[in-house]
Amino acid sequence: MDGKLGVLIPGIGAVSTTFIAGVEAVKRGLGLPVGSLTQMGAIRLGKRTENRTPHIKDFVPLAGLGDLAFGGWDIYEDNAYEAAVNAKVLDRTLLDSLKAPLSEITPMKAVFDHDYVKRITGPNVKEGGSKMDKAEMLMQDIEDFRKKTDASRLVMIWCGSTEVFHKAGAVHQSLRDFECGLQKNDPDIAPSQIYAYAALKSGVPFANGAPNLTTDMPALLELARERQLPVCGKDFKTGQTYMKTLLAPGFKARMLGLSGWFSTNILGNRDGEVLEDPGSFKSKEETKLSVLQQILQPDLYPDLYKDLYHAVRINYYPPRGDSKEGWDNIDIFGWLGYPMQIKIDFLCRDSILAAPLVLDLVLFMDLAQRAGMRGIQEWLSFYFKAPMTAPGLYPEHDIFIQLMKLKNTLRWMRGEDLITHLGLEYYD
Repeated sequence: MDGKLGVLIPGIGAVSTTFIAGVEAVKRGLGLPVGSLTQMGAIRLGKRTENRTPHIKDFVPLAGLGDLAFGGWDIYEDNAYEAAVNAKVLDRTLLDSLKAPLSEITPMKAVFDHDYVKRITGPNVKEGGSKMDKAEMLMQDIEDFRKKTDASRLVMIWCGSTEVFHKAGAVHQSLRDFECGLQKNDPDIAPSQIYAYAALKSGVPFANGAPNLTTDMPALLELARERQLPVCGKDFKTGQTYMKTLLAPGFKARMLGLSGWFSTNILGNRDGEVLEDPGSFKSKEETKLSVLQQILQPDLYPDLYKDLYHAVRINYYPPRGDSKEGWDNIDIFGWLGYPMQIKIDFLCRDSILAAPLVLDLVLFMDLAQRAGMRGIQEWLSFYFKAPMTAPGLYPEHDIFIQLMKLKNTLRWMRGEDLITHLGLEYYD
């Protein structure tokens, strides 16, 4: 593994600048990469009696933080330092100490369609031509970035806004149909899909951090397989949904019933503003609502979960900025149906939770490409609200099963025995 790893990011906003600034801070000894499995996590190998537990970054050949080079696109012209200051996630003193490397990252002109993101607009956009023309402009951007940074490998990760909800249409059913749609400016092709197409055509793995449809359709999955490239998504699992994937498996494990789960959020960053639009909120709502259905399996456990009322609300509240607050009221019932309640008030920092996920996904997607893995990377479901899976296969949302799958995939890559936790051999 030689050379730099180029990281290309559509969306130089709160999440991406927190990620980039965080990497630069860690490199300088100004902080720890808390929340990053690749940087702080360990992995057990073999039997418990062997006491082999290396750090993941020492077990698999991941790119080092010093090998990362950053670039991206945004509809606003602010460089990464200015965007980070405006986002107000990290302390100004820290950002000022990182001003030199952050200021060098100037966003390229973005592909933007107001029909897909209605609440914001900006001047730094590619004008004119067909959607295929814009895809070719992005491919040129990718090649220019590759040459400028002398990167030997690239990964693209979407950190842009949530697009309005839409399902796969006729134009998404094959690569041929999709490319024809690009040439004809088909309205069913979203900006994120143009980025993903450009990435895959350029030999670049693509990860989707938003709930957008993007690569989760036949045409771009066909392209990923054809080009032998990994893809993954969708929607970073950070705050409220992260808590659901922790708690819901515990309720089901103990066969505790659920009659209601009401979730509401307030946040004031650009993501919150975009989600004020009903179309964009619908995309987010779909991923947030799907989690409990899959974990609880009401068809298997109708007495416990078939009548569950589950609702999710998101409200834009500018004074809160990036410090999102999520409230959950959970109505459960136990022995003989007696009711109980759990209430959660999670005062979290959205971008602080998302940044380490971006880092892990960048490093693992690069690893997957070097390992010859192509198509959907279900082993990275650990990081997403709505994990992509093979057609017809339901997603696994239980975070503990997801972590086991991720670590077993790493063991498999390195020729180690997979761990099942059966453990009978200790008692023979």
